[in-house]
Amino acid sequence: MQKKIFITNGMARCGKDTFAEILNRYVPTLKVSSIDQVKQIAETCGWSGKKDEKSRKFLSDLKLLLTDYNDLPFKSISDTVYHFKKNTLHNVLLIDIREPIEIERAKNEFDASTILIRRNSIQNITSNSADAGVFNYDYDYIIDNNGTLDDFEGQIIKFGLDVGIIGGEDK
Repeated sequence: MQKKIFITNGMARCGKDTFAEILNRYVPTLKVSSIDQVKQIAETCGWSGKKDEKSRKFLSDLKLLLTDYNDLPFKSISDTVYHFKKNTLHNVLLIDIREPIEIERAKNEFDASTILIRRNSIQNITSNSADAGVFNYDYDYIIDNNGTLDDFEGQIIKFGLDVGIIGGEDK
């Protein structure tokens, strides 16, 4: 199977991590976020790991500063993509990115497709620029997570079959 890269997005608690966990049951999947390095730096600055509105804005602003200063978040993702393409452990890479400009950049740079995961019961977050821009992009795929966990798994399997990353065998 050819390795595939997807940029994932959605509001907090929409099911991005669950999407990755379920997909990994059917195809070896690696998931990273464009703010993984940002979080490490934020912890050095005293961030406790809590993701309240103030912290989400802090992380968003810090990512913007690091992007402007030396493009660290994108360089980190680029390094992950390089190693993903070289290793044999995973066939799918999911990269969480919030900002539409960064999504488009990664899509072009890594020949990736984009996925929006939506959940109607989740309130939109607008307190920071990263979360506020989630729906300001024309995604290749939209997956709704509005039913049961089994319903969500069914949608993920259908998606995997449609894009050719799941071969149809049951696990």
